[in-house]
Amino acid sequence: MIEVLQPGPAAYVEDLGRPGLASLGVGRSGAADRGALVRANRLLGNPDDAAAIEVTLGGLHVRFHADHLVVLTGAPLPARLAGAPVSGDTVLRARPGDVLALGIPTAGLRTYVAVRGGVACPQVLGSRSWDALAELGPPPLREGDVLPVGAAEWPGPVADRLLPASSAPAGDYLAVDLLPGVRAEWFAPEAWGALLEGPYRVTPDSNRVALRLDGTVVPRSEQGEYVSEGLVRGAVQVPPSGAPVVFLADHPVTGGYPVVAVATAAGVDALAQLRPGDGVRFRRGE
Repeated sequence: MIEVLQPGPAAYVEDLGRPGLASLGVGRSGAADRGALVRANRLLGNPDDAAAIEVTLGGLHVRFHADHLVVLTGAPLPARLAGAPVSGDTVLRARPGDVLALGIPTAGLRTYVAVRGGVACPQVLGSRSWDALAELGPPPLREGDVLPVGAAEWPGPVADRLLPASSAPAGDYLAVDLLPGVRAEWFAPEAWGALLEGPYRVTPDSNRVALRLDGTVVPRSEQGEYVSEGLVRGAVQVPPSGAPVVFLADHPVTGGYPVVAVATAAGVDALAQLRPGDGVRFRRGE
């Protein structure tokens, strides 16, 4: 078992979400940085979709009540286990009574704390993920919460299946690949060029639902809304203001503003690590 001593600014249980339910009005949700979660699970020999703790801006303190193997991935931060400094992307051994204490990330926003066997809190509609938009799934962690840990299902770490380690944004601007959207008729001819020219900054009203960006206006040829249609993770929607909105893990299942582009899966993982004020530039992907 894992006891939460303090959750920090925000901490949630997340797996890879609940796909296939959009027709019922239920989004997938899941880890904001899927690559970081999968890497942690592969280091531990867990199934890729095992649940872990997604920690926003550090500050999580937990106590272990049994022997556990633990991994930290995602945003790098100072951390101590049983009082000794530990590193990310490394399998750690926790003993009964040991406390894991996370500081503030040196870069990035979200750190994942995974344990061999996965966090085994009850599933909601087939997933252990908290969906902030729908308020569905296990609620945000609070002081005193106790999380069960599942039985290990695989014989050990599978190093040849590892994903690259999460990379924190480098330099002034994160570069993200985009593919064209399906509503070109709603945009002025110069819209795509404006989007790629940028640059943009993440605004403070961003969250797990979406990143709201401030910067070069993406001009539309049509204003208002059309009949709502399905949205996907990574969709870049443009409201009448022309300020792009990039949808993340907890995006709504439908939207009525046109989508000018869609970020690649790796791009969305990287975007999920941006803090308010961080910069991003877009480039055309292939």
